[in-house]
Amino acid sequence: MKILEINHIRKSFGALEVLNDISLSVEEGQVVSIIGPSGSGKSTLLRCATLLETMDGGDLIYLGKYAARDQDGKSVYASAKELKSIRSSFGLVFQNFNLFPHYSVLRNVSEAPTLIQKRPKEQVVAEARELLRKMGLSDKEDAYPYQLSGGQQQRVSIARALAMKPQILFFDEPTSALDPELTGEILRVIRDLAAEHMTMVIVTHEMSFARDVSDHVIFMDGGVIVEEGNPYNIINNPKQERTIQFLSRFN
Repeated sequence: MKILEINHIRKSFGALEVLNDISLSVEEGQVVSIIGPSGSGKSTLLRCATLLETMDGGDLIYLGKYAARDQDGKSVYASAKELKSIRSSFGLVFQNFNLFPHYSVLRNVSEAPTLIQKRPKEQVVAEARELLRKMGLSDKEDAYPYQLSGGQQQRVSIARALAMKPQILFFDEPTSALDPELTGEILRVIRDLAAEHMTMVIVTHEMSFARDVSDHVIFMDGGVIVEEGNPYNIINNPKQERTIQFLSRFN
């Protein structure tokens, strides 16, 4: 089953074209990694997919429902009510955690399901505690974000995204703000989610991780998809000159 379809999307900021005719789809249980140099459009693609940016043209479809449909070369978005329903199908983990500083860890994880999804508070808190246990943070539920390491904050933000029970989870360079030791901590959590067949799209600079965990790798540069396919082939044996150049810095 297709969870996400993106067809021919375009996005410019003024005269700068950031995304040019990008198409991709993500099947249920699939892990897709997006790699490429800074400024290649990776994060903008994620922001368009998660409705944080509006696209200039193209279709955005979740579970067969159009969030945006291309009409005469322009993206026309669904109603606010339809978009609210579509938003509940995905979660997003940012590179800089974006936790509420004045909420405890437990409240950071349990607030949105209670307020937005109107689920029973006792049930949500029990699920939040279970997610924190999975993240190795059971002893931190009463702590505040400033009392945690970067890796712990990122694990809380992953738990917070999972608490909404999304069908697909987006990660925007989830380790870029972390030192190497903490990076390993977060990559382990994402590996565990992949083993549980969580559908994920991950923008990452961790090439060996992308190769080992993904089902599909996309290399972007200059706002276009230069090369995509089997992770081992793309990372270890790329065909396009631009991909070879980019990956030579990592090998």
